Amino acid sequence: MRKHTISFGHAIEGIVWAFKTQPNFKIHSILSVISLLLAGILKISSAEFLVIVLLITVGFTVEAINTAIEEAADLIETKWSQDIKHVKDVAAGAMLLFALGAGLIACIIFIPKLFNLFGI
Repeated sequence: MRKHTISFGHAIEGIVWAFKTQPNFKIHSILSVISLLLAGILKISSAEFLVIVLLITVGFTVEAINTAIEEAADLIETKWSQDIKHVKDVAAGAMLLFALGAGLIACIIFIPKLFNLFGI
């Protein structure tokens, strides 16, 4: 049990470090708060709310994995390397793919409700 408690503490330290040092975590946090506020204002369904929460959670997870890959790559090779560039580009690309998909889903959920709100 003690090992799990220690591991949990390390995981929290990693999350806190990422929020303090990685600008993309701050951007994701701001967009997440906006999405949750908009969800409340527009009174989206429970199912739509669960989708938004899932997208937020997966977004933070993919960003954390991307950050870990980039940090590890920087430790492996301190000089510029085409191979390390590919590793980092693919990791960043995974986050971009997720963000584009999440943005599309958010548009599908929110845009019709915004149109209804403004009578469009």
